[in-house]
Amino acid sequence: MNRLLAITLLMKHKKLKNYVEIGVFNGHIFFRIKSFFKIAIDPSFRFTKFRVLGKIILNPFNIFNQYFKMTGDVFFEKHAQKVFHTKKIDIALVDGMHEFEYALRDVNNIVENMNPNGVIIMHDCNPLTPEAACTFKEWEERSFSGTWNGDVWKTILYIQCCRKDLNVFVLDCDHGLGIITKSN
Repeated sequence: MNRLLAITLLMKHKKLKNYVEIGVFNGHIFFRIKSFFKIAIDPSFRFTKFRVLGKIILNPFNIFNQYFKMTGDVFFEKHAQKVFHTKKIDIALVDGMHEFEYALRDVNNIVENMNPNGVIIMHDCNPLTPEAACTFKEWEERSFSGTWNGDVWKTILYIQCCRKDLNVFVLDCDHGLGIITKSN
C-alpha cells in the first residue's frame, strides 16, 4: 500500500470528499485524487501551468483545484478561514517539511479545520534508517546521502502521549503512513 491507495480507499469507504495536501511538490499524488474540492499547499511547486492543463484533461476533477504557493504556516494564518468557511477538510496528506515542528503545526492546523470524521495521513513516519530519521540540518551536517525521512516520527509519539483528543497509528508501508483521526 502507498499514500495514493490509502487516500483513495479512505475516500471511498468513509465517503470523504474535501482534500488538502501539504507538500505537493510535483503533484504526483495530488493530481490523481478525485475530488472537486482540492487544496494544494507548497512553497515551491515543481510543475508548470501546462502540466496542470494536461492533468485537467487526464482527471477532470483537477479543474477546480486551488493552489497556494506558500508554507502551511502562512496558508493557515492568512487563507484557511476563508477557504474552509463553508467546507471543512475531510482528508489531508501531510508531506511537507519533514521535521517534527513543521509536521506538528500542520497537523494542529488541519485538525482545527477538519470535519469530525476527517482523516490526516502523514508521510515518512517510519524512517528507513537511523540516518534518515534526523532533522535536515543534522542530515546535511553529517553529509548523509540517499533517502531523508526527517524526524516526522516524533509527531506520532507526541500525539500518542499528549493529544488524547486524537487517535493515531502508523501503517508500515510507504516509509510509514501515520493515520490521525479525532477521538469520539
